[in-house]
Amino acid sequence: MRFGPYDRWVSFVLRPAGPGDLALLPAIEMTGDLLFATVGIVFPPGPSTVEEAIEEGAEVLVAGDPPVGFAAVLQLDGHAHLEQISVHTDFAGRGVGTRLLAEVVRRAVTPVTLLTFRDVPWNGPFYARHGFAELPRDQWGPQLQAQWQVEIDVGLHEAGPRLVMRSTS
Repeated sequence: MRFGPYDRWVSFVLRPAGPGDLALLPAIEMTGDLLFATVGIVFPPGPSTVEEAIEEGAEVLVAGDPPVGFAAVLQLDGHAHLEQISVHTDFAGRGVGTRLLAEVVRRAVTPVTLLTFRDVPWNGPFYARHGFAELPRDQWGPQLQAQWQVEIDVGLHEAGPRLVMRSTS
C-alpha cells in the first residue's frame, strides 16, 4: 500500500506541531471530511477548522513525522477545548485518534470540552467510550455558548444533531 507523502515508515510519536507540520494539517482534515460524506454530512465551505484554530492560538499536537493525525486545543472559559481532532483516513483504526485524545486529556489541567455530532460513530459515541459525557447547557460558559452559536450561524447544525461534551476524569 502506498500513502503518497506517507510512503516511508511513520512513527506515531505524539509531539507538538512544528512550523513545517502546519501546512500538512488541512489535507489530513480533508480526508476526514470525506469520511463524513459517507454518512451524509457535508461541511459548509470555508477555511479548514485547523487553520482557524491555529489563527486563534490553538495548541496543536501531531502524531507521526510526517503527521498522520492532529489535535487542536483552544482555551474556552478557562478550560481546554478540543476544537478538532483528525486522522488521515489511510491511518484510521490504528488507535491514532485515541492516543491523541488521551494525550489532550492528560495534558489538560481542567476538564476538556468539545462540540461534536451526537450520532456519528466516530464522534459522540467515540468520545463517550473515552470518558466524555454530555455537558448540560446551564453549565456552558459564555465562550462555549458563543462557539455553539458560530456553528449554528455557519450551518453546521443543519448537517446533524450536535452536542457539547466534557471529560469526566
